[in-house]
Amino acid sequence: MSDETCPPETQPRREAPLTDTKLIELADIDKVFLADEVETHALANIHLEVKKGEWVAIVGPSGSGKTTLLAILGLLDTPSSGRFLLDGNPVHDLSPTDRAHVRNRHIGFIFQSFNLIGDLTVFENVELPLTYRGTPPAERKQRVENALARVGMGHRARHLPGQLSGGQQQRVAVARAVAGDPLILLADEPTGNLDSKNGQAVMKLLSELHHSGSTLIMVTHDPAYARLATRAVSLFDGRIVEETDSSAA
Repeated sequence: MSDETCPPETQPRREAPLTDTKLIELADIDKVFLADEVETHALANIHLEVKKGEWVAIVGPSGSGKTTLLAILGLLDTPSSGRFLLDGNPVHDLSPTDRAHVRNRHIGFIFQSFNLIGDLTVFENVELPLTYRGTPPAERKQRVENALARVGMGHRARHLPGQLSGGQQQRVAVARAVAGDPLILLADEPTGNLDSKNGQAVMKLLSELHHSGSTLIMVTHDPAYARLATRAVSLFDGRIVEETDSSAA
């Protein structure tokens, strides 16, 4: 894992644009899992707002509810109770089909394990969500080329994921996430499978995306990376126990 400090080039750019537009509003969110008639309260009384242009880090020990919260934010799971507004629209009780539609059009995912399809080229991996969306071929090509150029992987467009390093695969995963111009980028331990050098390079890339106006929510266990965000939200036993605003630091 990375050291407690990052090199200067990965430090946050405090001039990144912030607005008063609320992209995410969570109110009274609870999540209860039932197994063998035993209830497990994964999240309790979660209140969270994320504004356009923010970079929020979600931190906490294993079992604190980070992954469950990110799954709800990404519409991969639904809360047991509470209210979730995405860009002002209620999404907490959407049908699975409608959730999938919103995910595809408005949320970009960056996973720890990259989740690239091995028998598709880099270009095809980045293109796939746009194909599902029904984006016309010419627009797909332009969006994919722009996204790969943005992460410095245009020269690898015809390679397969297995021909790339871990750091390069994560860059492709970032390109896939941004190609559709989503409202929000969700990153789940984006450096978890990388060595410190590649991890720092990916964090520098996320910093650049944030500086360009992207809204990011990132789960991380690394306190140095959490400090790059404009705000850190700490979870413990499924509850938000602290919020630290680093944008004023």
